[in-house]
Amino acid sequence: MAESTTGAHRTGRGREAQDLDLTGADWRSGSQGVGDVQIAFVEGFVAMRNARRPENPSLIFSPAEWRAFVINARDGEFDLT
Repeated sequence: MAESTTGAHRTGRGREAQDLDLTGADWRSGSQGVGDVQIAFVEGFVAMRNARRPENPSLIFSPAEWRAFVINARDGEFDLT
């Protein structure tokens, strides 16, 4: 299955990130080892992708954007219940 490798990726705020080569990225799943979301730390950015469709484009976050996302997720901002 092909991976999203190079090209412009969007950051969490819609800015274009530098071209990143995600070919050799060390993709990691959640602590339980299950789920559809994977992340990788690449060249000072955090890449996020759908594990079921790794060929689709990845989201790219700066460290500040990733920190804000994690803090808000821990606070329940994205809970659907």
